[in-house]
Amino acid sequence: MNYCKEKLRTEEILELFQSGCKTDTKLGLEYERIPVSNKDYRSVSYYGEWGICELLADFARIDNWDYILDDLNIIGLKKLHNTITIEPGCQFEISLEPKKYIKEIKSEINRINKELKPLLKQYEIELLNYGVTPVSTYRYIPLNPKRRYRVMANYLGGILSDVMMRETAGIQVCIDYKNEDDAVRKFNLANKMSPFMTAAFANSKIRGGVDTGYQSFRALAWLNTDNERCGFGTKFQKENLFKSYIDFLMEVPVIFIQRGENLIEVNGKINFKQFMDNGYEGLYPTIDDFKLHANLAFPDIRLNSFIEIRNHDSVPEEYIYSALAVYKGIMYDTSALESAEELLERFDYEEISEFRYRVPREGLKTRLGHYKVRDIAKELIEIAYYSLKEKFDKEEEYLQPIKELIRQGLTPGDLTTPLIEVHTR
Repeated sequence: MNYCKEKLRTEEILELFQSGCKTDTKLGLEYERIPVSNKDYRSVSYYGEWGICELLADFARIDNWDYILDDLNIIGLKKLHNTITIEPGCQFEISLEPKKYIKEIKSEINRINKELKPLLKQYEIELLNYGVTPVSTYRYIPLNPKRRYRVMANYLGGILSDVMMRETAGIQVCIDYKNEDDAVRKFNLANKMSPFMTAAFANSKIRGGVDTGYQSFRALAWLNTDNERCGFGTKFQKENLFKSYIDFLMEVPVIFIQRGENLIEVNGKINFKQFMDNGYEGLYPTIDDFKLHANLAFPDIRLNSFIEIRNHDSVPEEYIYSALAVYKGIMYDTSALESAEELLERFDYEEISEFRYRVPREGLKTRLGHYKVRDIAKELIEIAYYSLKEKFDKEEEYLQPIKELIRQGLTPGDLTTPLIEVHTR
């Protein structure tokens, strides 16, 4: 058994977040899709001759990607700073190197999709831009062989945690912060915006071949996964964000510890603070243990060396660029940031916390006191639109798709659901 010579100090953890401060701000994207049979929309397994493992291996050869392995199993691909990985139920995730302009992200997505297209046709697979598997439910979706997913599946006790792991797909926007004060403002605002944006980008109504009655079943699944590691990472305090977020992570139970190739199951017997203070079976945490632990916490907005905004359903591509545009327009322009803060300052932590539980079912029709969610979402998008038009290089065009939908009181799900229904009858 390996022992750590020096105990991990909170100051070392704090440096992780301080090192994220940047003078040049970029956008990052993580984009998940659901692999389904193009005949009946049933989920495609990792295993078998025409499964996701073989697809990844073939694509690596065609486009010169390197394997990402776990216990000799292919669980992803890497090329320079881009990765293609698979989530527990084989949701197909593209993670891109951060870019300054949305057009650069779009160009890279288009390039990867162009290379994938003939292979997907050969495998009779469609990568579905939808927030939940429309036909197959988790009982019929085997976990891929990444070892941590088995441990997580056994540990997570929420009533919809299996749905979250095996069925859901989302998009994640990553934004930079310049200093801790900047991080506080962006983190708080992103948390306040999150239920409004969940409603605006709702796209997961059909599950198990039926209309669930929810605008975003994906959002419902996340609300019922693990109360100790989901939800909001902190309250909306105006200072000391890094310390407050670390305090949140200290109280989150540890699922497992990794030492080399070995996973040591902890299963929530201790939280991370107890791990730091007392160790676990002779082991004491390293900074890598903290990084792993932080990535196994799933708040709507996650703090890293950047800010991860994680609360959107997977949507058709034009709306992915709309999501990027919303956050770029608001977060990277001081006057737009102030306008959005002013718009949402009327809502406190308790109101937003309660309101997010109603959004999955009601979507844009949800009311928050005297206010309609559709109207607030529309104002946020307008703020981003004029910011992009005035301060950035014509990037307001990427907001047009979601701007037009919101004007009509619609979401991406209102367009995609009829198409899904055709394949699930």
